[in-house]
Amino acid sequence: MIQAQYAGFAAVVSVTVYELAIKEIFIEFARKKHKVFGSHIEHHLKRLNGRINLKDLKHDQIKRFGEKYLIRFDRLLKKRENEILRVEGKSVTTCYSNLIVWRNEFAHQGRLLTNATYSEVCDAYRLGKITIECLENSMIN
Repeated sequence: MIQAQYAGFAAVVSVTVYELAIKEIFIEFARKKHKVFGSHIEHHLKRLNGRINLKDLKHDQIKRFGEKYLIRFDRLLKKRENEILRVEGKSVTTCYSNLIVWRNEFAHQGRLLTNATYSEVCDAYRLGKITIECLENSMIN
């Protein structure tokens, strides 16, 4: 039971780190474009909490900045996904998505994680970070 609680806490912290990183990437990108744009994006992203699954990230966030950034993100993510699948046999996008699901189960539904161990949560965080790295690399002026 204690390990399931640790896994849940780790999932919550991991997704929080993702949210903060995503916000920072978008805010820095916008600030480099224009000071007022950066301020607008910062204000807009105050309500980002919890809306960082891949669908929301692609269609509600990245797409706002332009189609070319979405295309770049998809290309980078697919490339890294294929590399990691070959080397480790694990899916970056599945790890990223699972972590968000685990976090929601623990934080919002109050359920202990019965389908993920602490080690699996940590591994999912490590691999899910690749999604964030692809986002950062795609949001280059």
